[in-house]
Amino acid sequence: MSGLLIGLAYGAVGLLSGFCLLSSLRGWWADGDSRLVRTYALALGVAIAATQLLAAGGLVDLGKTIYLQPSFSAPLMFAGGLLFGYGMVLSNGCGSRALVLLGRGNLRSFVVVIVLGIAAQMTLKGLIAPPRVAALQLSQTAPKIISLPALLSAFGLSETFARMLAASAISGALIIFAFAHAPFQRAWGQIAAGLAVGLLAAAGWFATGFLGADDFNPAAVTSLTFIAPIADGVQYVMLSTGLTLNFGVAMVAGVFAGSLLTALATRRFRWEGFNSPRHMLRSIAGAALMGAGGAMAYGCSIGQGLTGLSTLALASFVAVAGILLGTAAGLRGALRVQPLVPAQDGQAR
Repeated sequence: MSGLLIGLAYGAVGLLSGFCLLSSLRGWWADGDSRLVRTYALALGVAIAATQLLAAGGLVDLGKTIYLQPSFSAPLMFAGGLLFGYGMVLSNGCGSRALVLLGRGNLRSFVVVIVLGIAAQMTLKGLIAPPRVAALQLSQTAPKIISLPALLSAFGLSETFARMLAASAISGALIIFAFAHAPFQRAWGQIAAGLAVGLLAAAGWFATGFLGADDFNPAAVTSLTFIAPIADGVQYVMLSTGLTLNFGVAMVAGVFAGSLLTALATRRFRWEGFNSPRHMLRSIAGAALMGAGGAMAYGCSIGQGLTGLSTLALASFVAVAGILLGTAAGLRGALRVQPLVPAQDGQAR
């Protein structure tokens, strides 16, 4: 129920605000408009502060999350981030954005969601899983320091003080960056969206780490993330009698429902489709890269870029670096994804 409610809220906020890492970076790098990227920065700052407060208060054990495991493969996570970032540009949005747009009637996003889910499941448990596992075993390491607070603790600081120092410094810098821009200060809708998404990330941790804590029936400690949940959601729709409904699947359903209800209430719902076969092929390719890359990186632009970073895990910084570099390659440079050009017959080519 918590996953469904958090998803409903995220779907509504995502539709009304246009919250999306790709849109943020494209607007900043191409048009010089940094309002959306500052919304993302505000959301991340709030998520870090709230998540670390929950952890410091003993309400959530972040050590049980996939982000703070004792071993990880930095090369595999970075490579997965690269694939995800470039695929996000090809598909013109990440998995969470595709769910939001699907609720608004965008049928292109339906193709993206299905292909992303299949590619992610193939990489996690299917045909691509054996080479992924082999690469993981060859390249994974078990560093003594797996988080930024642990790094500060190595200099003699107490665990609690190191946690609060790291959280305060990073979240404070992000929030200052967000509000150091006069147009953003006047964008009340974007400010509200940043605050809401950051608090929703913390709410996910509270729901799974505290409300879902049960020694006899433990639930995965997680929050907003969309690669594995979309894959599980696609599988649940097909095989629900043999599967258990979990937080991620309920959240994915909530995001779609929240966007749909908001679109209908605000009269933003309209059917949209592909302009050409090339447009469809590009979206399919991007979705496949996002599904496979996100599975390798243990998350997406939200799952690692917001939720993962809120744990201050060093592995999340590696994955996000790959996502940003892959996105940059898709938006500019020799590998830049060229925009679809309308032809004389009105079709894109």
